[in-house]
Amino acid sequence: MICDAKGKVLEKHKKSLGVMTNNQAEYSALILGLEKAKKLKPKKIRCYLDSELLVEQLNQNYKVKNAGLKPLFEEARAKVLEFPSVTFFHIPREKNEEADRLANLAMDKMSA
Repeated sequence: MICDAKGKVLEKHKKSLGVMTNNQAEYSALILGLEKAKKLKPKKIRCYLDSELLVEQLNQNYKVKNAGLKPLFEEARAKVLEFPSVTFFHIPREKNEEADRLANLAMDKMSA
């Protein structure tokens, strides 16, 4: 989901990503979101993720040790550099309900 500074939803997207771990899916969704956001030319981006691991890795508080996550982390960091300002915040899953619902719809579509 892409929202403006006041929380108004500007865009919603869902995409089936195939079979991958939840952390790989989180990185893939972030990368897709950053690609969509770039078209809007924002000056500042705040990313709210319900994966504490990703937030800590992206904020460079944790190293990326998993070989399957390293290329996704590197791609996400490269996308981040395309914006003037990007910050990452961890939020509980229950505060990320609409994004979770969109992810579940995409997964349901894949398994149908």
